[in-house]
Amino acid sequence: MQPNSQSMPAIRLDKVELSLGSGAARVHILKGVSLNIGQGEAVGLVGPSGSGKSSLLMVLAGLEQANSGAVTVAGEELTRLDEDALARFRGRNVGIVFQAFHLIPTMTAIENVAVPLELAGRADAFERAAAELTAVGLGHRLDHYPSQLSGGEQQRVAVARALAPEPRILVADEPTGNLDETTGRQIMDLLFAAQSRRAATLVIVTHDLNLARRCDRTIHLRSGQIERESLAGAAMTAEVPA
Repeated sequence: MQPNSQSMPAIRLDKVELSLGSGAARVHILKGVSLNIGQGEAVGLVGPSGSGKSSLLMVLAGLEQANSGAVTVAGEELTRLDEDALARFRGRNVGIVFQAFHLIPTMTAIENVAVPLELAGRADAFERAAAELTAVGLGHRLDHYPSQLSGGEQQRVAVARALAPEPRILVADEPTGNLDETTGRQIMDLLFAAQSRRAATLVIVTHDLNLARRCDRTIHLRSGQIERESLAGAAMTAEVPA
């Protein structure tokens, strides 16, 4: 879905700096990054390994605090929030899908999806979880544990968990990285369909340029800075791994 140019950006970063570590091991990761992402826009973040794309995703998702600059997401200035407030913000506004699934191994599929809903105090947590799992094709696997599911099925559970709270913003960090090509394509079809249906904003970190081309816009990062941008359908050169 193309962004609404008349509305406030869903995500706005202004001169964001991020360094991690301490002393001689401290690394300057993001260097004055400024970026607007429109409501309902799908954006791909690409670049060589170490370019800062995953760190940028973590900052805009509220999982990492910028050292300086402003990070405004869904109308909230994240740099002003403490850890508890950030957790509440994520629970209300951000759905996150990781490469490694991050399912709780001792919980069934439906229990994994219900967790964020229960934390939000939803009385219908398990009903919503069942509906989301059915929507991703796992209505017959509600009571299976992660160890009983294939990699693709585990990622479907992770997608259902991200979508269940009906977030305005979806972020995905290499969501197809642990999957074969066909399964990865199916997972991304689910994410793009959900983003379009719900008019959500979608931000994806990927090394897959074919996946990046499906986004409305691609942000190319290098050495912690935005190198260039390209719109949907524009030619993109191959990224060179660091």
